[in-house]
Amino acid sequence: MWTRRELLVGITAGLLLPHGKGESHTMDQRISLVTLGVKDLSISKRFYSEGLGWKPAFENKEIIFFQAGGMVFALFLRDKLAADFQVDPVAFGRAAMALAYNVHAKGEVDPLIKRAAAAGATILKPAQQATWGGYSGYFADPDGFAWEVAWNPAWRLAPDGSVALGRGE
Repeated sequence: MWTRRELLVGITAGLLLPHGKGESHTMDQRISLVTLGVKDLSISKRFYSEGLGWKPAFENKEIIFFQAGGMVFALFLRDKLAADFQVDPVAFGRAAMALAYNVHAKGEVDPLIKRAAAAGATILKPAQQATWGGYSGYFADPDGFAWEVAWNPAWRLAPDGSVALGRGE
């Protein structure tokens, strides 16, 4: 039986139940998968595969997975994603958010935004100098998901595309 003090300590620490040996009390600070709910899987596949040059790692009639560095990017039929959430597809909304693709050099931004536009993207904001010292622009994919293409001179971009905050040594 838990005492009131133990319960309060557990609540403030975010721990209501005892954990077994070796179990984590928190989530690692990382993202494993980003899934976009799309209206038409074939249109989205054409945009990301043919338009942007991405290669699916797995696909079926409901979902497509792309290996994206150390994480997975997925396109899932919107109604199937809503069902997975257990929400009404009619009322299924979308939160304000933007995905980002960082590049190694400022000169890479404009050509990538132009490529996205040629593939059917809508330009939301043409590339320009950013107040934070870099250079970026935004486009929306066929389902309206916003993507930023950015060069940030203050961040380290590894050869595999992974990003680290700060320049480092």
